[in-house]
Amino acid sequence: MKNNLSLYVHIPFCVKKCLYCDFLSFPANDDLIKSYFEALRREIVISSPEFVDYDVRSIFFGGGTPSFVDAKEICDTLCLIKQRFNVSADAEISIEANPASAMREKLFSYREAGFNRLSIGAQSLNDDELKKLGRVHDSRMFYETYENARKAGFDNINIDIMSALPDQSLESYLATVKKVISLKPEHISAYSLIVEEGTPFYDMELSLPSEELDREMYHETKSLLAESGYHRYEISNYALSEKTECFHNKVYWKRGNYLGLGLGASSMVKNTRWNNITDMGQYKRTFESDAALDYKENVQELSKEEQMEEFMFLGLRLVEGVDLDLFKDCFDRDIYDVYSETIEKYIGMGLLETYDSLNENGNMAHKLRLTDRGLDVSNTVMADFLLT
Repeated sequence: MKNNLSLYVHIPFCVKKCLYCDFLSFPANDDLIKSYFEALRREIVISSPEFVDYDVRSIFFGGGTPSFVDAKEICDTLCLIKQRFNVSADAEISIEANPASAMREKLFSYREAGFNRLSIGAQSLNDDELKKLGRVHDSRMFYETYENARKAGFDNINIDIMSALPDQSLESYLATVKKVISLKPEHISAYSLIVEEGTPFYDMELSLPSEELDREMYHETKSLLAESGYHRYEISNYALSEKTECFHNKVYWKRGNYLGLGLGASSMVKNTRWNNITDMGQYKRTFESDAALDYKENVQELSKEEQMEEFMFLGLRLVEGVDLDLFKDCFDRDIYDVYSETIEKYIGMGLLETYDSLNENGNMAHKLRLTDRGLDVSNTVMADFLLT
């Protein structure tokens, strides 16, 4: 039986960085973009033989802003991946798009090339809020992108929205949520703004909503989406059906194998983590010859303790929680031998609960999950599952 694998392809280019963005991304001219894709395709050719025994179940083009670059570069890269890797016929193939650059013809090209899931970064449908975020699109561009995506044949669309923005009121935020719901996308990701060190926002005096207002936005989001038929399957992610849950992201949360391609992309295969080099000049030089130099950094073979930690604090992000029998299969230890004190503590506080459900094979599975109250304070609970 072949192993499963997911691919992440990093496109680090954008018109300009948003004021809150801490991702590896930057503006670039046509020459730099062209040379980057040449290097990226060399990486695909060089790395693929190592994964001949893997079935690729999902591919995700992220950034940066993949829709910023010429669609031909994107589509040619996907075509090469399909030639070099064993891509499953039913693989989920996603691309992120910014409404300012996701032109109609690009969306049609993506769909024709085989992309079957589109993630649109709306963040807000209030033009004043978008300006304060440093976004390069407005709400009109978003609506045009969504309409064109439907015309191109995308029937699995995610919309990203953000709460707790500078000067944002509850009314303004909920107006965005309701407008997004009215479009009936298959998936909605609803995140609260986090001001990260190293971003322009970090050094600015911002008028951010209070913690109480942030919590109210969070609870209203849950209520509105539930009333509209969206079920929450992860702390910040909602889908209309199990079929439209993001398969690729669930691979991360369930600690599946994934290979990152491109500048700075992260990988985790068979409990070994690494990331690609982050210097653009070095990355391009690395793939100029057939015998590529070492391009992996921070290679780490995870210890059993680190694997168990990740199993818990990633798995508990999912509303379904973690499978207790799978824990034992993976680590040859009963979960209560490792975490009994922590589990009993939070069950007693009403933040964790055990339950039984049928798994994919129709067998009864014993699971542990955060309660609704537990999901509200998930970071506190999950931190207690650290062993090292």
